[in-house]
Amino acid sequence: MATAIIVQARMASTRLPGKIMKEVLGKTLLEYQLERLLRVKQADQVIIATTDHGEEQPIVDLCQRMGVPYFRGSEEDVLARYYGAATQYGADVVVRITSDCPLIDPVVVDKVIGFYLSHREEYDYVSNTFTNRTYPRGMDTEVFSYEALKEAYEEATDQAEREHVTIFIKRHPERYRIKNLPYDKDYSHYRWTVDTPEDFTLIEKMLTALYPVNPHFTLEDCLTLMAENPEWITINEQIIQKLVK
Repeated sequence: MATAIIVQARMASTRLPGKIMKEVLGKTLLEYQLERLLRVKQADQVIIATTDHGEEQPIVDLCQRMGVPYFRGSEEDVLARYYGAATQYGADVVVRITSDCPLIDPVVVDKVIGFYLSHREEYDYVSNTFTNRTYPRGMDTEVFSYEALKEAYEEATDQAEREHVTIFIKRHPERYRIKNLPYDKDYSHYRWTVDTPEDFTLIEKMLTALYPVNPHFTLEDCLTLMAENPEWITINEQIIQKLVK
């Protein structure tokens, strides 16, 4: 059984164009994320799912330099892009990660994958963000079967379902058995994803403080850093997350 982390990545961004290729300490945010995801023990491969636009060449170049496989598909139909990537690389279990989470903790990803793999007879979809978010935004991990992805690809109709990959699954709890994994405490007020200049400012501060000391820093290290610098939360606390229903 092959487990593949598929990361949706593109250069276009409404609020911060080219955000994933912005650099901190001479390394792009996407490179930090891939470096971390490649340490996930429960995954057999990490795949970048980008678009077929020419502007994505920097992403492709990075994949080639790091030896990370990639798939190019529709910009608007992200569900089709995921299905194409999973099909091409023979994934039985799909782990969905978005490319705007450079601090994502491999341990967290392993926890979600591990739970799914050991409870496949009970659940079709496992996430740490589905209901009552407790993890900081930026640790988001979703795990589901290739069969569920195929069904969504074949049956999803409206724009939101095509654009957001797992919306179809989450809209049908009568059909798919869904499980949410909470963190020990509620840290949902922390925003460690990159969608705006303010987000990047915070991530830059965090990476600059953490990475040179310990490239394998954890979620707990991030929490400690924020506790030591409580004023940092004000950098992007006013940012409103785009909602998907």
